[in-house]
Parts: sequence; C-alpha cells; structure tokens
Amino acid sequence: MTRSAGFLAVDLGAESGRCLLGCFDGSRLTVREMYRFANGPVRVGDRLYWDALRLYTEIKVGLSKVLRQGDAELVSLGLDAWGNDFALLDRHGGVLGNPHHHRDSQTEGMLEIAFERVPPEEIYAQTGVQFLRLGMLYQLLALTVRRSPLLDAADSWLMIPDLFNTWLTGSMASEYTVASTGQCLNMATGKWATPLLDRLGIPSRLAPPLIWPGTRLGRLLPSVAEEVGADHLSVVAPACHDTGCAVVAAPARDDNFAYLSSGTWSLLGVELSRPLINADSLRFNFTNEGGAAGTIRFLKSLNGMWLIQECQRAWATAGNALPYAEISRLAADAPPFVAVIDTDASDFMAPGDMPAHLLDYCRRTGQKAPEGIDSMARTVFEGLAFKYRWVLERLEQTLGRRPAVLHVVGGGSQNRLLNQFTADATGRPVIAGPAEAASIGNILMQLVALGHISSLSDARRLSARSFKTETYLPRATDAWDSAYPRFLERFGSIILT
Repeated sequence: MTRSAGFLAVDLGAESGRCLLGCFDGSRLTVREMYRFANGPVRVGDRLYWDALRLYTEIKVGLSKVLRQGDAELVSLGLDAWGNDFALLDRHGGVLGNPHHHRDSQTEGMLEIAFERVPPEEIYAQTGVQFLRLGMLYQLLALTVRRSPLLDAADSWLMIPDLFNTWLTGSMASEYTVASTGQCLNMATGKWATPLLDRLGIPSRLAPPLIWPGTRLGRLLPSVAEEVGADHLSVVAPACHDTGCAVVAAPARDDNFAYLSSGTWSLLGVELSRPLINADSLRFNFTNEGGAAGTIRFLKSLNGMWLIQECQRAWATAGNALPYAEISRLAADAPPFVAVIDTDASDFMAPGDMPAHLLDYCRRTGQKAPEGIDSMARTVFEGLAFKYRWVLERLEQTLGRRPAVLHVVGGGSQNRLLNQFTADATGRPVIAGPAEAASIGNILMQLVALGHISSLSDARRLSARSFKTETYLPRATDAWDSAYPRFLERFGSIILT
C-alpha cells in the first residue's frame, strides 16, 4: 500500500505548541493533531523568560512521533511562532541566555526613552508598526539602556521561529513576516531599519539576513535527522509568524474582508498590497506587517483571550478550575453590560491576578464591579467585542471602505459566545473557522513552496473546500449600540494603546 504524502506544521503559541500532520489528495487538505505540549512564561525572580531548550526538545519529540506512526510519507516541515521575542547568539551560534518574554517588565518606560531619541512620527514613518512597549525594538532598547554585556558578546539576533529553524537546519536567517513584527524593519524597503536602530543606540550589526515566506531552508542537520529518524525531510519557512499563517488559511471568497486571528492575542485587520503609512494610521496606531505572497497585514494587535486565560488560572488556583466552555456558558447567562472595559488598558497587560485587576479597573473608572465568575467573564467578552468594533470603525475611516465580512480564525474562533457578541457589536456577519488556522496556513504555504498549489488564492480556495466554518449574523445590535458610548468614555488613549 502506497503511503500518502504528509506535511508537518509545528505551530508554537503563547499557551501551547502543536504538531499537526497535513495530507493533501489533490483536492482537499486534511489535518490531524499528532502532538501537543504546554508553553508559557517562566518567572525567575522578577524576570519572565521563554524556555527555548524545552520547546526545542518538544519539537523533536513531536517530529519523532509523526515519523514513527508511519501512515504518511513525511515530505516537509514548517514552523511558525509568535512575533517580537528573540534570542541573542554568539559568533559560534551559541545562545546567550534565555529569550525574554514580551510581557517582562524590562520594557517599562522604554517608549518614552525611544521618543526622546527619535520622535514617534519618524519611527512610524520608517517602520509602519504600532507602538507597543513589549515590541522587539523596545526589548533591544532596554538592553542598550542597561548596557547589557550580552550585546557586546552577541553576533546576531534570531526571532523565536528563526532560532528553531536554525537549530533544525543550520540556516541562520530571519523570515520576513516575523521580522516585520518587531518594529525593526523598514516596511517601504523590506530591509532592516538600520538608520533607526543606530539612532536608538541598538547595534544593527546583529541583524541577520532576511528571507521571504515560502523559502526552502534545506534538510535537517545530520545530527537532528539521526536523532528523530528522518532521512529526507525538507524544511520550509512558511510565513513564520503565526498570524501570517493564520491569515493565509482565512477562507475568503474575495478581497473585501477583514480578519481576526483570535487567540491569546487578537490581531484584527485587512490585507493590502502595499504598506499604508499616513497620518490616520499613525493616529490610530495601526501596524503594517509582512504577509504571504507580497501582501501587507494592516492590523492592530490587541489583547485577546489572554484576559480569560489569566482569569482561568487565578480561579483554578483558588480551587475553581473551569474549562473554557463552562466559562462561556456561565458568561452567556450573566446580566449584560454590568461594566465596560478597555481590554488593552495597562491594567491587563502583565501576568497576575486578573480578576483582581478587573475589579480594580472598575473601581478606578467609577463603575460597579462585576461579581462572580459569570459576570467577570461576560465583562471581558463584551470588552473584546467592543474593542473589535472600535478597530473596525477606525479601519474603515483610514481605508475609506467597509469590509463586508469578518473572518475569525484561530483557537478563539471556537468561542461561540464571543463570535456572536462580535457580530452583534460590529453589525456585520462573522465567519468563524478554521480553528487551527496557523497550522493550516503553515501547511498551505508548504504546498505552495513545493509546487502542489500555485498561489495564495489557491490556498484560500483549498481551505474553504477542506474545513467547516460557522456564520454568525448580527442580532441584538440595539443593546450593543446603546452600551457602546459607555465603552468610548473609558477608552484609553488612541495612540500607544
């Protein structure tokens, strides 16, 4: 019996990592989860890190498991992960310490220091990326301000997916879509923003070569191939940023759509053919990130399920462990609009006791605090839906057009309550799915790179044929319209949110 061709997606998220096997029969793509492992920040003292070595070990365990199961002939592997975070490497390729987590407190005050050295308008004109203190640019600036000896010892930086690709293949480069997230790239030229880095005192000599999504990196290093039992396995750099992959998998029928990659973070935007950097995009703090096939992901990065994840963790610590489905069920039955929150307020950025942060925020803003898990969860879901509406309205103002539909992809697309709230708040249809969009987009990009399909449009048609979606139509819009002004009253600053 001839085994089918298999394509492996390694998708690293802020909460978990996954290895999914994709099989393509020429008409449809099927995917199957083969291995899943936990991920999350590691606190040492007052610092937050990623455990890169453990993640690398888990990647190899997952790869070995797929190779051993034997019902598909594994052809290629692609890896995607989150943006902004990075490791420093010495001239021998050794890692200089654990990569910092983007929510680490080291970047507090770095936006203000950056603006003292270079006006924000100049930074944005070069990078086109929204201002977030957790960005790579401000992590690097924190190292320079502290005069970290790591910078003197370093020979290059590699962002998280680039680091693992280097460990797997020996090919040391930075893939464009993930490089574009860190506010260190000049989006007009597609090259590192060397003059900006130099003015900020960041050593631009550390920037690695850039490669494009769909680049074939080569085969596994002999030592890795021997360890996992792979002889002839190609490694492809898909869109190495997980959101870049997720947008590839959006089953859009035409170009007039907005997307929401819903997970720990919410990435809400549209796809453009070129960067959009003007007064409105700066004023509303939109970002221009690289996408597949020469596209630009014009979007805003927002807190997403992070607030619920942190609440869930706090409730479990207090002896009330609840799955997401139960939290959503409780929220659905809670009274609406007890309080309204800006889910991107500084109160909600750092790890900690999120229920306490919610109560403090409501007291600080003069509101009745939600009582109980049901009311707290509903307040978070309503806050997310209101923020999505606000961003869509600013997108329309900046673009001069109205996206007809919102495609919600990623793990958050499985939250039916939030999907319905989003349709109600925004007043437009929401099409939810696929849930494993990053992994699916990863595999689709491998198919393009290896010549099985020819274009981004082909990839989206294949996604639409292969995976089920669910459509949510607006319903209780009057109630949401009545509550929306309360959200606007408490909304934080437009820039630097």
